[in-house]
Amino acid sequence: MKVLFLVLNKTEKLDELLMEFVKRNINGATVVDSAGMARILCNKHDNDEIPFLGSIRAFLYPEREKSNLILTVIEDNQLEGAVEAIESVVGDLSKKDTGIVFSVPIDFVKGIYKSGK
Repeated sequence: MKVLFLVLNKTEKLDELLMEFVKRNINGATVVDSAGMARILCNKHDNDEIPFLGSIRAFLYPEREKSNLILTVIEDNQLEGAVEAIESVVGDLSKKDTGIVFSVPIDFVKGIYKSGK
């Protein structure tokens, strides 16, 4: 098993993405509102305090105040389908302002309900 982490920048795509997960039998995701480090620093500090902020501001999308962090436990064989589901909704993750996805192996889990078992 794996835990899949997705930082979803296109928060307007959240419902569509969750529905795509359900279609692929990926259930039980947790969604948390989040903000990136650069966004937080840019909102709290000026260029004199942290010199690199000026260059970061040019890359931030001012209309994107937040992101969603989506976590879900998946079977190893669901990883490829999960990434396909994500990219079918938000587009190519290698493009700017889509998101970041990664997985981490799980060596212990308890409390996951599996329907039909």
